[in-house]
Amino acid sequence: MFRRHLPRPLPGASDFVNLIDIGNYFYFPEASPIRTQVAIIGGGPSGLLLSQLLHLAGIDSVVLERKSRDYVLSRIRAGVLEQGSVGLLEKAQVAKRLHAEGQIHTGTYLAAQNRGFRIDFDALIGAQVTVYGQTEVTRDLYDARAAMSGQIFHNVDGVELHDLDTGKPFLTYHLDGSAQRLDCDFIAGCDGFHGVSRKSIPAGILKEFERVFPFGWLGVLSKTPPVSDELIYANNARGFALCSMRSKTLSRYYIQVPQDDPLEKWSDQAFWDELKRRIPEDAAERLVIGPSIEKSIAPLRSFVAEPMRWGALFLVGDAAHIVPPTGAKGLNLAFSDVHYLHTALIAHYDGQSAALDAYSQTALARVWKAVRFSWWMTGKMHRFPDQTPFDQRIQEAELTYLENSVAAQRMLAENYVGLPY
Repeated sequence: MFRRHLPRPLPGASDFVNLIDIGNYFYFPEASPIRTQVAIIGGGPSGLLLSQLLHLAGIDSVVLERKSRDYVLSRIRAGVLEQGSVGLLEKAQVAKRLHAEGQIHTGTYLAAQNRGFRIDFDALIGAQVTVYGQTEVTRDLYDARAAMSGQIFHNVDGVELHDLDTGKPFLTYHLDGSAQRLDCDFIAGCDGFHGVSRKSIPAGILKEFERVFPFGWLGVLSKTPPVSDELIYANNARGFALCSMRSKTLSRYYIQVPQDDPLEKWSDQAFWDELKRRIPEDAAERLVIGPSIEKSIAPLRSFVAEPMRWGALFLVGDAAHIVPPTGAKGLNLAFSDVHYLHTALIAHYDGQSAALDAYSQTALARVWKAVRFSWWMTGKMHRFPDQTPFDQRIQEAELTYLENSVAAQRMLAENYVGLPY
């Protein structure tokens, strides 16, 4: 049985030596390159969580992030956490603030024709979700990595992956204007849809599946109390709407708009007026409005890349898959990848590599189920450009069936709170 190496301090950026590139060969004129067991590209929540879990298991990692810490923490993202995600954060020892400040939701509301009904997760399957902003999850992970002297390098440029299929992979990149090299056993690509990781898999091997939806979500963040104690998903002939929240004093609202709609078209008042038209009448009457503190339009797409492993490279989260936000699966799906990868790496360093070899197949099985659910929710709740009055009535009939069918509600609840790992 192999022994996992205990974490050890690595040199700071100033201790790295310059990397000289001559043809296809790299060498270090003054010292050998540093190495780690797992190199993680991307310092968002999935990369940080993977690093934290590996550290607790005695496995070294180094995180390379293209942006600054402040930039990463400024990104506004969803905040509905599945039970499995909460369990992973507990395992990573970063759930104290989540449990103190997060809001447990035992159900959610669906609406059509300006009236709504509730899906009771607790009564249907004995499960809940927790609302806790992704920014706060990331902040907790940053604090934990700092407390454990985790190695995270920010403002890293020009990352390139080398020798992925040789058993001796390494990365090169630039930090503070100088070339650097990092040797490792494995590379985790947690660098998102536009990152370098997926692009490092040869085109003849990589397969991509995509569905681009012909609309986007106009989102507004406001310092106002939420209109409901749980999320409201609203189907309306004018288009979809969602009432969500980040805390008891911070609300997040969305309306469906054309993907190419100019943001300047939407004043705060125009947004609030349109939201009120689409949500149930009782919710519209009690809605508290206020100035937006963030406003943006997000496109919607479904995307999956296969395989999620090539040689020493493992794709995690948005690097491998994107889902529309309708089912609140984006961050949760990335965390399920982290679950499969960190447990497989632990088993590998203990002498059992079967789970690592099966990572892509295992992760993709759950990915496609989440993609299906997000596609299903998106199709049921949104208005499509070519939609006819007949299509709208079919959507409303399906929601009426859902309202009155325990079996249909159980299917939604099982998928929404998260399928088991």
